Amino acid sequence: MAGPRNISVSEASRPVLPRHAKLRYDETRKVWVILAPERVLAPDEIAVEVLQLCNGERNVGDVADQLAEKYAAPREAILTDVIAMLQDLADKGFLTEAREKTS
Repeated sequence: MAGPRNISVSEASRPVLPRHAKLRYDETRKVWVILAPERVLAPDEIAVEVLQLCNGERNVGDVADQLAEKYAAPREAILTDVIAMLQDLADKGFLTEAREKTS
């Protein structure tokens, strides 16, 4: 059985949770979790906000733009942090690249 294909996250990446993973709010524990087969990850508040913006449509640059505007913070610093966080999730198999839509 092949594992998830690892991606290299860049500003142009359009990351999305893989089909087998879901971002859900756990009412019992009052935390956001990523649910995947036989695995659960509880990302921190900022990671949750980033993941909610990763819909497969926006690229990482768009996500950084939105966060820089929302928090009035330097875009480059946010971009660096977002790429590092998303790469960590991708390396753990919790993130993949959005496929081009074929219609």
